Amino acid sequence: MAQRLRVNPTRMQLIHLRDRLAIAVHGHSLLRDKLEGLISEFMEAVDRYKQARLALDRDYPEVIKLFVLAAIAGSRDVVEDAITQSRSQLDVRVETRKILSVDVPHMEVQVHPGVGYSLLDTPLELDEATRALAEFLPRILELAEVEHAIWVLMEEIQRTRRRVNALEYVMIPRLRQTVKYIQAKLDENERANITRLMKIKDMRLAAERRAMRQRAGPRGT
Repeated sequence: MAQRLRVNPTRMQLIHLRDRLAIAVHGHSLLRDKLEGLISEFMEAVDRYKQARLALDRDYPEVIKLFVLAAIAGSRDVVEDAITQSRSQLDVRVETRKILSVDVPHMEVQVHPGVGYSLLDTPLELDEATRALAEFLPRILELAEVEHAIWVLMEEIQRTRRRVNALEYVMIPRLRQTVKYIQAKLDENERANITRLMKIKDMRLAAERRAMRQRAGPRGT
């Protein structure tokens, strides 16, 4: 049984607590809907992460293999110098998007090729390796974005669940118990007042009858 609030059992307090109870019930309903939406978004993000991670784990060895083939096909020093010369610029713009009032980061990635290297001194495999790497890097950042979104959603789910439980198992039962207590006290006071008024009325009627008998007594004699 929920412990009631310690308040004075007055009618104004009853009206105030009924308003609080209505707001708490409405807020609980909204939070429950938000929690269900967050869980749905969380599960979708987890599925996207799993698919993206499996694809990266599958394709990463192929990218590494291209660099290994390039090192085998040409001189290692030449390949390393070519990689140094062809350093690409990675532009990452981070924005935020709303998921059920939760800020989730969103990254837009652009890869700008470097100045290039001599095609005469480097093997063809290096061209394929650098192109594959340029396509692979945005996928890594996309995976990081989804992973971060999962953590953000998970934290918000935990906060929302705590608020839902606090309303459902603590605040709303306490408010209902307090409203019930005040209503019972007011009803008890009202019954006591009615009983007191009836007793006062009976006493007045009895006094009036005694007065009438007293006035009628001398005339009757």
